[in-house]
Amino acid sequence: MPPSSRRRRRLCRDVTTALVLSGVLVAAGAQPRPAVRRAAGYPIRVSAYVANSGAEIVSAYDTRLERKFGAVQVGFGPTGVGASPDGERVYVANGRSDTVSCINTGPRLVTATVRVGRRPFAAVPTRDGRRVLVANFGSDTVTVLSAPDCHVIATVPVGPLPHSITTIPDGRAYVTDNGGGAVTVLDPSSHPVRRIPVGDFPSGISSPPSGRLVYVSNTGSGTISVIDTRTDTVVGRLPGGRAPLGNAVSPDGRFLYVADSAQDCLLIIDISGHRIIGHVHVGVQPQGVAVTPDGRRVWVTNEQSDTVSVIDPYARRIRATLPTGHEPEGIAITPR
Repeated sequence: MPPSSRRRRRLCRDVTTALVLSGVLVAAGAQPRPAVRRAAGYPIRVSAYVANSGAEIVSAYDTRLERKFGAVQVGFGPTGVGASPDGERVYVANGRSDTVSCINTGPRLVTATVRVGRRPFAAVPTRDGRRVLVANFGSDTVTVLSAPDCHVIATVPVGPLPHSITTIPDGRAYVTDNGGGAVTVLDPSSHPVRRIPVGDFPSGISSPPSGRLVYVSNTGSGTISVIDTRTDTVVGRLPGGRAPLGNAVSPDGRFLYVADSAQDCLLIIDISGHRIIGHVHVGVQPQGVAVTPDGRRVWVTNEQSDTVSVIDPYARRIRATLPTGHEPEGIAITPR
């Protein structure tokens, strides 16, 4: 038989087999499933959660559609918010309730409310998602919670007025001591092991996925201290405008985004060039900053405008201004 005839016969057999199998499935009541195509490496929904310190709610947004899709009732005065690495949990520091609310992001329900120290300001999961670290601004301590069940494991002393926390892949954490002009380093067991002097009134802090560097907003000095986590020393200083607060680093580690609360703008800083390359004017008194996992959007909370600004950092323009609750401060974007 000629090769072309054999190919046609095999094709006919394959089609016949497929039709028979399809008939069996239909006869059995099974519905054929359409093929689902997903963008490689990007999840179906990436959500932003905003803590509204003048209310008792956390607002939830779809970062792709750039619109609000819900809210969660939490404690009094929510300030800081952190998302787990798998995106299934969000943890909220309720500053006037002395508690942390643990939220399941699927049904958007509070699964536990845990008492911590006085005036908690930040609640940040470790990179492995097994613990949550809470900066107790009024107690000079960090409360360590197990995750996701939210039980208190330990309370450890840090410097005066702990404000914000960032964690790195090896399990260490860095805590800004707003009243001490320093950063306290916690080892993987959450024991304080080092104190690093920085600028005046350090507040916001962040680190890239690699964890090689840590960026500290010195609100009183108008600078950003750069800490090398291999030596735990300050290795550089970036311009930070007049009163830098929240900051976030791009996923590729090239840019730092800083909320300058005194000039009502987001600063875009070229890290390697040690210079500000862009200003985007946002709402009044910007506070928190978060970046989407793909690096294409930066979200900024505006405390005195009751809004959140969505910014395209490449075009250096605002894409959307969305309403929040009263006095939004902290923001976290889920990795998925």
